[in-house]
Amino acid sequence: MSDGGEVKPPKTTAREVTAFTRQLTSLLNAGLALVQALDLIAHTAPRDAMAHVARALARRIASGERFAQALAAYPAQFDRLYRELCAIGEATGTLALVLARIVEHRESAAAQRGKLRTALAYPCAVALLAAAVTAALLAFVVPTFQHVFDSFGAALPGPTRAVIAASSLTLRYGPPSLAAAGVAILLAPRLVRRSPSARAVLDRSLLALPALGPLVRATAAARWSRALGTLLAAGIPLADALRSLSHITGNAAFDAANTQIEMRLRRGERLAHAMRAVGCFPSTLVEPIAVAEESGALDTMLLDCATLAEREVDEKLALACACAEPLIVIVLGLAVGALVVALYLPVIELGNVV
Repeated sequence: MSDGGEVKPPKTTAREVTAFTRQLTSLLNAGLALVQALDLIAHTAPRDAMAHVARALARRIASGERFAQALAAYPAQFDRLYRELCAIGEATGTLALVLARIVEHRESAAAQRGKLRTALAYPCAVALLAAAVTAALLAFVVPTFQHVFDSFGAALPGPTRAVIAASSLTLRYGPPSLAAAGVAILLAPRLVRRSPSARAVLDRSLLALPALGPLVRATAAARWSRALGTLLAAGIPLADALRSLSHITGNAAFDAANTQIEMRLRRGERLAHAMRAVGCFPSTLVEPIAVAEESGALDTMLLDCATLAEREVDEKLALACACAEPLIVIVLGLAVGALVVALYLPVIELGNVV
């Protein structure tokens, strides 16, 4: 049960929250009052999870709560950034404009995540297929050849002995290793969600990877820049805006860096100097921010930098995907070819002797 005796709403996805925000923006722009717009959303799809949330929000606002205060009852749907922006929109009478900015920010972040998943899906699938084909050959094909080789009664070439040894290891340790990997895959996400230290280790490891690290860094920096620029454009002071970005990047290392930046700003440091000190942000973001601080156009520069960083990530993802596909196919072909050659070497040598 939640506050006011309300039943806990079902889980919602980020896409559903974005769709709700977009619909609410359209209704407010059409001239409807906030409570009327929420009621209309609730009656449009009464069984939808966000319809339940909209109905509850309408009741809370009708009873005298502010919109941002009502949103705080649903932190799983509306994070701190969302609530802070809505509070500014209420205070300034620009709630529809602020909601439109929220929709733009959420859609941009969702598009970036989708592109990252799409770019990684194919190489991962091909790599898994390559591993499965190699394991199947070692587990089922090589033992058949081994029985034939035993009947030769002759010494086997080194590559063939190596393949037979790999087959024996696969048959002996493959099933328990596969079971352990399955358990790890099931338990690892729960551990990362529930343990901040495990999440921090994982995120730092991702940043340290040679190929994936720069992409993760650029993606996190783009999210941080767009969120901070959106908050500053809405009129929130810089230090307060940074406090609202505690979990906006999705990377624990950047979240910790954001906290350090906020502390440094409250001690009187400039934003660009604090960003250099924490060491997470690329210089292509820090240098323009240093210039923008002098000119007083920090919000605009942050949004421009976010757009450029997102475009850079898109280009890197496209290049990585284009290079990964033929590379994995070549590696798979070489692995299978080497395996086949190693298996037929004894037959070839026997034919030469005969």
